Amino acid sequence: MSPRTLLSAGGGLAVLALSVAVAVTIGPADISTAEVWASVAAHLGGGESPLAPLRDGIVWNLRMPRTLLAAVCGAGLALCGAVMQSLLRNPLADPFVLGVSSGASTGAVTVVVLGVGGGAVSLSAGAFAGALVSFALVLLLSHSLGGGMDRVVLSGVAAMQLFSALTSFIVLTSADAETTKGVLFWLLGSLAGADWGQVLLCAVSLAAVLVVCLARAATLDAFAFGEEAAAGLGVHVARARLLLLCATALLTAVLVGCAGAIGFVGLVLPHATRALTGSGHARLLPVTALAGAVFLVWVDTLARTVVDPQEVPVGVVTSLIGVPAFIAVLYRGRRKA
Repeated sequence: MSPRTLLSAGGGLAVLALSVAVAVTIGPADISTAEVWASVAAHLGGGESPLAPLRDGIVWNLRMPRTLLAAVCGAGLALCGAVMQSLLRNPLADPFVLGVSSGASTGAVTVVVLGVGGGAVSLSAGAFAGALVSFALVLLLSHSLGGGMDRVVLSGVAAMQLFSALTSFIVLTSADAETTKGVLFWLLGSLAGADWGQVLLCAVSLAAVLVVCLARAATLDAFAFGEEAAAGLGVHVARARLLLLCATALLTAVLVGCAGAIGFVGLVLPHATRALTGSGHARLLPVTALAGAVFLVWVDTLARTVVDPQEVPVGVVTSLIGVPAFIAVLYRGRRKA
């Protein structure tokens, strides 16, 4: 990485660490930043926390995993959005363009409403399985239609509509009112059930996909000129496309399985950071990931406190913030054009 990229990444990490530390203090229980650091240091160092057990539990078992999961999900969705927009050469592409979100929703309601798995399969596992089935269908359909990127997008739209219809059918015919409310809350995006296992799973998946995408940064730069131009620059188009599609789809499946469908993060953040960093992916991807992490940390903090003691699904808040932000980005692009 260039010194400029390292400086941007270092500044972003500092802002993210500060955001996490402050966000954990916000809530009904009045907890200071010093107490947060003391609790984290005690758990990471293997010592005994100086906080009372109840307050330590609030920090370490409730707020910290939720805030970190928000950061990881925000980073992952923003990263996938940036990759998909470059790969598809479509400024409206987002991580859910391949139908992964709809498939995850179907898998989740199949487990929760129909009881598939007999209680041995969790909602997150069902959502992940549904996302994989949806993505496999998209790959199979697009390959049978010729394999071009336009065919991939159209196959994703078809899968999205199919699994959305299946989800609605299952909920309307099999769910009671209470189950329907719980499923709807999850479908709109929720980090309420975050735990350390989910944080670790999502963080490892994010790190792996980020490494893959950074290694293919030059390939993504070439795709910006079109597939023919990329091939002329020595890129193995079909292989690179399949690798990046699989990497982003699998990461999206993991994130949706843990947090539900959180919209607009992968659509808006890449545009905002691209205006600051330029289109070079070696710098764009890490900065976009950090911006997404900071953004979702504060959005989730707002979602769980704005109508306390009730909680607003985080996907609702991202949409309320994302729509005007996206309109502003579009107007800024129009003025530059």
